Amino acid sequence: MLKLTLKPHERVVVNGCVIRNGDRRQALTVENRADIVRESDLLKAEAQATPVSKVYFLMQTALIRPETRDQAVTAIQKGLADLACCFGSEMCNRVMFAANYVSTGDYYKAMSEMRVVLRYEAELLKMRPVHRVAPPQQQAMAQA
Repeated sequence: MLKLTLKPHERVVVNGCVIRNGDRRQALTVENRADIVRESDLLKAEAQATPVSKVYFLMQTALIRPETRDQAVTAIQKGLADLACCFGSEMCNRVMFAANYVSTGDYYKAMSEMRVVLRYEAELLKMRPVHRVAPPQQQAMAQA
């Protein structure tokens, strides 16, 4: 059994169906197995710009669009295998737990593990030095 408390106007996806709450806070109880995810846990398509966010987006697609799962699982598992080589032991463990959840069809728990990796990746990217490349006109002027 799962109890969801929804904020006013909050959306939730249940078995691929988007449900929006009304003007007041509401509580729902889901009494059987269902694929459920809150809107706040979903990435927008344009947000899939990093290796981790691409895998996360595939997971959420598999969760909210069951008809895509067969195709998505192969890409998810490949992406997770690639990511497992990129991080230290803590994040690698998260990636491996996510892979196990995907193999059992529990995409929400896989996404939960990967949210931690997403935050870690974001912190790493903040530390990356920014190299700016001048437009071709400025490069030509600098060489003259």
